[in-house]
Amino acid sequence: MKKSSVSPARSSEVAISFKGYRFPPGIISYAVWLYYRFPLSLRMVEEMLAGRGIELTYETVRCWATKFGLTIGGRIRSTSPRRGDKWHLDEGVVTIHGKKHWLWRAVDEPRRTRRAA
Repeated sequence: MKKSSVSPARSSEVAISFKGYRFPPGIISYAVWLYYRFPLSLRMVEEMLAGRGIELTYETVRCWATKFGLTIGGRIRSTSPRRGDKWHLDEGVVTIHGKKHWLWRAVDEPRRTRRAA
């Protein structure tokens, strides 16, 4: 049996076909992106889209997530910046109406801020 010389494409390189769906590709990919990028439930994604005037059910989001989730999830991971090995903590004080508030943040090697509190 002859081996194929074509390697399988990664999920981030595969073109997504949204043909036959009622909603535009931008809405579908945005809903799936919200579901996989942030710790949101299907109903929370439904509510967020309803706030933007897009009426759909959480079951629709679930179907999109199962069909397009791997591909869109691979694109999210491939486009996210890599984190450095060393981290530095930075602190600052802000005085508001005479009361001190301490701010903390973590900064990686190339000085990109990751989290503020």
